[in-house]
Amino acid sequence: MYTDTEGIVLKNVKMPGGRKILVLFSLKYGKISAGTNINEKGRSKSTLALRPFTYSKFEIYKNRESYNVNSAEVIKSFYKIGEDVDKYMYASYILEFTDKIISENERAPQLFDLLIDYLTALEKRNKKYATLALAYQIKSLLYIGCAPEAKKCVCCGQHEDLNWFAINEGGVLCENCLNKLKSNVNESLIYGVNFGIIEVINYILSNPLKNLENLALNDKTQEKLKIIIRNYIAYHLDIRDLKSESFLIE
Repeated sequence: MYTDTEGIVLKNVKMPGGRKILVLFSLKYGKISAGTNINEKGRSKSTLALRPFTYSKFEIYKNRESYNVNSAEVIKSFYKIGEDVDKYMYASYILEFTDKIISENERAPQLFDLLIDYLTALEKRNKKYATLALAYQIKSLLYIGCAPEAKKCVCCGQHEDLNWFAINEGGVLCENCLNKLKSNVNESLIYGVNFGIIEVINYILSNPLKNLENLALNDKTQEKLKIIIRNYIAYHLDIRDLKSESFLIE
């Protein structure tokens, strides 16, 4: 069966004989592995559509057991990302992260739109790429049902004295609940947070990514939030040590 779908190539693996296996994040089918014989050395519409960070329309042949990309056409190239090494690495990092958080053959239209919004914002942005990447990760946690609780204490539900973030509990803690948990919780999983960090998390969760294009955190807040979110993702999703992360700047 032949079908069309919008999508972005998350990664590709070269096979013998010039064939490639694409890991494709598609709007219609979610994440799929699809073979293709399209020659990447050419300059056809299909070749350009397989480049990194390119939003494309794919013609796919689908049978019961496999997918094959027959042709593709660029919808938006985001070519400016490829012209800046820092933007390139932050785009690569988010593609690798996205590949890790989505399951095969499960549609994720909200996350798909989020990825397009991220690449659009990254292409326009001139600084603080790490802030935008953090916003994407926090928003993606919301869409996969794993967002941290930052509006009330995860244990008692009160809205005051929220000065701690407990990774294992999944969000912020009040002073009273922290004291109750201290003897049973690994303290390395608990971080002191100020109102600014909590406010940032809630602001990101409450707004579309396209409204966060100009969000730029100060270095101290950004670094603290990055540590918290990285450890939160590692604990709850078992995602750590992404290959592209070692090349990031900021």
